[in-house]
Amino acid sequence: MTFSHKFQTSSLREYDIRGVVGDTLTTADAFAIGRTFGSIVAQAGGKKVAVGRDGRLSSPELEKHLAAGLVASGMDVIAIGCGPTPMLYFAAFTEPTDGAVMVTGSHNPPHYNGFKMMLGKKPFFGPAILDLGARSAAGQVVPEATGSVTQKDVSAAYIERLLKDWDGGEKALNVVWDNGSGAAGDVLVRLVKSLPGKHIVLNAEIDGNFPAHHPDPTVPKNLEQLIAAVKKQHADIGIAFDGDADRIGVVDNAGGILFGDQFLILMARDVLKTHPGGTIIADVKASQVLFDEILRAGGTPLMWKTGHSLIKSKMAETGAPLAGEMSGHIFFNDKWYGFDDALYAAIRLLGIVARGSESVAAFRESLPHVVNTPELRFDCAEDRKFDVVREVAERLKASGDKVSDTDGVRVTTADGWWLLRASNTQAVLVARAESSSAEGLSRLKSELAGQLAASGLAPDFSGNNPGH
Repeated sequence: MTFSHKFQTSSLREYDIRGVVGDTLTTADAFAIGRTFGSIVAQAGGKKVAVGRDGRLSSPELEKHLAAGLVASGMDVIAIGCGPTPMLYFAAFTEPTDGAVMVTGSHNPPHYNGFKMMLGKKPFFGPAILDLGARSAAGQVVPEATGSVTQKDVSAAYIERLLKDWDGGEKALNVVWDNGSGAAGDVLVRLVKSLPGKHIVLNAEIDGNFPAHHPDPTVPKNLEQLIAAVKKQHADIGIAFDGDADRIGVVDNAGGILFGDQFLILMARDVLKTHPGGTIIADVKASQVLFDEILRAGGTPLMWKTGHSLIKSKMAETGAPLAGEMSGHIFFNDKWYGFDDALYAAIRLLGIVARGSESVAAFRESLPHVVNTPELRFDCAEDRKFDVVREVAERLKASGDKVSDTDGVRVTTADGWWLLRASNTQAVLVARAESSSAEGLSRLKSELAGQLAASGLAPDFSGNNPGH
């Protein structure tokens, strides 16, 4: 039977394949992903692919068609069932697999879903995803064959491996967790039973409707329930996950939010004790405070491109023991496998808190105080967004400004810094600015606005207040 399938262009993203279920992402797409990705694995000499799914209502059906496509390509599928994305990554590293596919909409709204992939033990992203789309449209697949599907529960092995790196001793921490009704629920409930202390899990039941709140811990509104519970329980810390638990959010004992670049400082200081001089990677959105603190702790800070697949690849290239993003993706290559895992990051973070002498709130207060914008987003046509960033970079370089073009353009001035980059997934430009004072932040925003205006855009800053 001849195979050919064309994807909606908007669903082929930089880091994964994602879209609106029944509209830009269908069961036919799921089969085509299996048929084409299975062919890519087969052509690389592989035979086994691990498959997992999150708790979204559409995930079981999409997984079924994905597996059918893989089987039609001759793949032997190891189906690990519903759980967090990092558990699938764990299976890819510990089972005899040649690839892995996770059905997950991550932190998108309930009516979205998607697919994250690994080829061998490396992320499958960027040009590889576009190539998959082109192969599918051209019918470039291996001859139809018959593989198999085997169910395998790896959750016990995953939990055991997570617990292996608990280093907080027997200190009884008081912890509130917010699963956000996401895919980590079952694993999380079992995990905390083996940790010392008191553990309360909010929204533990996996529910693709996300009834309590949206599972995105980078949005302060989504942490309100956790903050209230931390205060009520007089907890030492609060931990939140996104829908597939590859991103972590943290609330301190006073109910204050720690942003990704802040709790990464805690982790970096700890890792650098055993990896002196080690490279610590963070994305271009991170505060200058993070890079300064890594240097102060004896590490080598490396600013890199935003995107979990890009960070993972850079980590493998440099041998860095730790990396992180503002979005809450944390990557441990120290004792762990180098992939982003919010459950593992939580275990390591709680160990640091248990062994430490100061509260998490005291740590947050001890950091240099800066004021910054949240992530600013400006609509910009798809065919203009990268050109605008290039134009801004060229003007700034010509005027002698201190510019980094690692990912977009990040400008450092006497007032602080501002960043402008094109989104890899939407028709928008993304910006941030940070200063040591409100006046400095205002000047940075004016500079950013001036540059955008010079490229024909009229930015609106209304409603954006300073962050941490």
